[in-house]
Amino acid sequence: MIKTLQIASLLLCSAAIPAAAQDAGLTVTGTGQVMASPDMASLSLGVLAQAPTAAQAVRDMSADMDKVMASLTAAGIAPEDIQTSGLRVDVQQSYDEATQSSRITGYVAATDVSVQVLDLSQLGQTLDAVVQEGANQMNGLTFDLQDRKPALDDARRAAVADAMDKAELYAQAAGVALGPVQSLTEGGASGGAPQPYMRMAMDSAEKVPVAAGQITISADVTVTWGFGE
Repeated sequence: MIKTLQIASLLLCSAAIPAAAQDAGLTVTGTGQVMASPDMASLSLGVLAQAPTAAQAVRDMSADMDKVMASLTAAGIAPEDIQTSGLRVDVQQSYDEATQSSRITGYVAATDVSVQVLDLSQLGQTLDAVVQEGANQMNGLTFDLQDRKPALDDARRAAVADAMDKAELYAQAAGVALGPVQSLTEGGASGGAPQPYMRMAMDSAEKVPVAAGQITISADVTVTWGFGE
């Protein structure tokens, strides 16, 4: 009985060795990047109004927002490319050192609007219009592609090529042959980096200069090869 168990154990161990060998392989991560000229911009704007009372602050902010929305429509921005969000009313206070107490000095009402500009030739004009009509907060300006797939596919191909180059280099340096691909997993894909933009004054009469430049579309892929004979 003991001999039988020993033989069975040896058989199990010998069967496990080829399975472990089969699992051995080379795993490499490749990265691909493509530069592209953007054809759209996303704006995040805000309207802020201060007043002695909360109701007056909201009325003033709403009036400015109505003018901003009208200017966007006049600039040719479609209604589906405009979205408002986040009405906020904050209390302004001052602290009196003598009495060691705070008192309310006014209220601030604010709201945000997100805009997609699909014609970059109109971006500077659109910025001018909204600033002059009451948009006094610039929260962000991002350039992107309306259709990212062609550039992203090129980045994916470049990522696979990068992984293959690395794998061939490592295999040659280690003196082994690459076998078939065992797995391929896509990592993150990114692009359309936000561009910094300074707050603009409401009384700015000069045209706002805008340079879109180029954006980087990137992709990562992790590939595992088995070892050949």
